[in-house]
Amino acid sequence: MKALVLSGGSGTRMRPLSHSMPKQLIPIANKPVLEHVLESLRELGVTEIGLVVGDRQAQIAEVVGDGSRFGARVTYIRQPRPLGLAHCVKLARGFLGDDDFVMYLGDCVLAGGIGPIAEEFRALRPAAQLVVRRVADPRAFGVAELDAAGAVLRVTEKPERPASDLVMVGVYFFTAAVHEAVERIAPGRRGELEITDAVQWMVDHRLEVRASVYDGYWTDAGRVDDVLDCNRRMLATQARGIAGHLDGLSDVRGEVVIEPGARIVASTIEGPAIIGADTLIEDSHVGPNTSIGTGCVVRATRIADSIVLHGASIEEASLRGSLIGRFTTVAPGRAHHRLVVGDHTRIELTT
Repeated sequence: MKALVLSGGSGTRMRPLSHSMPKQLIPIANKPVLEHVLESLRELGVTEIGLVVGDRQAQIAEVVGDGSRFGARVTYIRQPRPLGLAHCVKLARGFLGDDDFVMYLGDCVLAGGIGPIAEEFRALRPAAQLVVRRVADPRAFGVAELDAAGAVLRVTEKPERPASDLVMVGVYFFTAAVHEAVERIAPGRRGELEITDAVQWMVDHRLEVRASVYDGYWTDAGRVDDVLDCNRRMLATQARGIAGHLDGLSDVRGEVVIEPGARIVASTIEGPAIIGADTLIEDSHVGPNTSIGTGCVVRATRIADSIVLHGASIEEASLRGSLIGRFTTVAPGRAHHRLVVGDHTRIELTT
């Protein structure tokens, strides 16, 4: 089985950060979302991955490379502009050939993994198998209606009145039958080739389409609050590991990772938290639920429930629920603030 990972979206809901970096590279527990996706595919035994990219190909390729560190071989497939998920399948036809494949959105995190669902697909080999999950409000998603045996009766994209609370989470298993479906559908109201329409075409033509309900943690990491929540969830699964320097005046509590080259000076780190390589934490309180990237400086600061990206500098601030971009400077401040700022920004907090 091959994999098709879609990483060409513009990430409008993550602006301003997504102005300067692909949303798939925003770090969760100091690791880009896309890396979490590729590691999930490695757990499925997938070694041939097609990565659909747009204008940010160079940035993504710098992180992913040829895929060898994930035990896979990555083929980059360029999508000049976003024309729909089914259009990605069409573009990847040469790469996919007649092989079965899993299509995985590059900003989708399923913390529990999908190994059992992949095994079910391999055993039964329906034309398509959807991964679905129950949500309170399905109107913003593709909705699937199933019979009692798990066969898909109908799929609808963002319905005003959903007939089901089961939504497609962004992971799909296909046989080569999907290629005819993609060729037969027309662009939808958004001018895109919708994968929902391709799936419905298969249902209408009596091909076997099934769905499996995923009950674990899932997010599409599309909004700031989603990213921060996902960071909390992923940090909670890490094991304690201290590889950096801790001075005698510092205190580390709970499940904390301090990467090589990091220095903790007269500070408290409260887990779960991770401090990136070559970062300095001085006279500060960090955590819980906080990821500090590599090469950062944090002085005289209290920060919790936040993500700080590579090269940021924070001094004399009190932050909670914040997402701080690369090489951002935050200084000085005494009240709690919530910040969502892009790269190379300077913010001055005054009383």
